[in-house]
Amino acid sequence: MTDPDESERLAQLEDRIAALKKKKEPRHHSEEHYSQAQVAWRMVTELVAGLMIGFGMGYGLDSLFGTIPIFLVLFTLLGLAAGIKTMMRSAEEIQRKKLAEEAEDTAPHAGDEKRTKDGD
Repeated sequence: MTDPDESERLAQLEDRIAALKKKKEPRHHSEEHYSQAQVAWRMVTELVAGLMIGFGMGYGLDSLFGTIPIFLVLFTLLGLAAGIKTMMRSAEEIQRKKLAEEAEDTAPHAGDEKRTKDGD
């Protein structure tokens, strides 16, 4: 018979092994496609949000001051620049995350090292 501590440790070990096996399973292509679509929609949303905020501010200032649509054009362009800057920052963040995942997958683990003898 095994004592309760040992059986609990075995159950924890089995859970860890199952988690590691699940981590190494290849992802289904549709899941990867979904995440790429999600990234694309995030970037489009950031760009459109920048444009709309700039447009709204420019329109509001033109209405407030009663000017020709100079503020509308100026702030729409500034909103476009801000949206592009935000998109680039998001793309950089996603790229860093993906490179970290690839490096983690290819890095040798502590127990994986092969030891050879000098005489081999």
